[in-house]
Amino acid sequence: MNQSLIKSKIFAGIAFLIMTLSFTFPMISFHGVLNKIDAGQQEEISSFQKMVWGIYNQGRYKSTTTPKDAHNNLDKMITSSSEIGVASLPIWSCSLEAPNYPKEAFPEGIPVFFHFDGFSGEVHEMNTINHYIGMDPMWRGGILEREIGIYALLFLSLIMVYFIAYNHKVLNYLMLIPTSLPLLFIADYSYWLYWFGHNLHDWGAFKIKPFMPTVFGDGKVAQFTTHSYPSIGFYCLVFIGIFSLLALLSRVKATKESDVR
Repeated sequence: MNQSLIKSKIFAGIAFLIMTLSFTFPMISFHGVLNKIDAGQQEEISSFQKMVWGIYNQGRYKSTTTPKDAHNNLDKMITSSSEIGVASLPIWSCSLEAPNYPKEAFPEGIPVFFHFDGFSGEVHEMNTINHYIGMDPMWRGGILEREIGIYALLFLSLIMVYFIAYNHKVLNYLMLIPTSLPLLFIADYSYWLYWFGHNLHDWGAFKIKPFMPTVFGDGKVAQFTTHSYPSIGFYCLVFIGIFSLLALLSRVKATKESDVR
């Protein structure tokens, strides 16, 4: 078999594995769990779902109000009414610092984390701050993206599997989608930041002009200092993009080599 063709399959397989472990598997495994918690149907949550959540939440941010013995234990998180985020890897993080949130009590400020299928971190507190300046709660943004996230990733997984199994020109074009995942996320994230910053309401106790929140780096909103940086999930997207691109380039090279022969 052509060496370039073999490389394309290996690179695509690595991209598929990263995407599966980082996003697809935890999203499918944890799907619907938060709805069950909100509905008081904790008994319907399987032990497998609890295990997956516990594994993927190792080392994640936990609110200062969350009892330490509840960390990584979904049952205890529910019992203590702690804020529970989704299981998939966080892609981007945003945090706020303000005088009324002292470092002693909030060493990491008020952080929230954005995932393909939801949020984690101090979501309730962030929504309270957003309300203070007349901004919509976080759930108003990316509703469609969160709804179709699982299906989109399954579609990309199918593309990669077919790319590995078959050699067809159409699949080469489709591999451009996972290659561009980091850029697609940043574009969507930037759009929603713009939407939130330019659709302020009169209910805010503190009136500010429409603004563009900081996409990357440090910024200032009213008396709040903001920090917006990629999280571990974004770096996984970058690796998925790199290996998908390597797979595509290797496949193109293999096609050219076979044409020469």
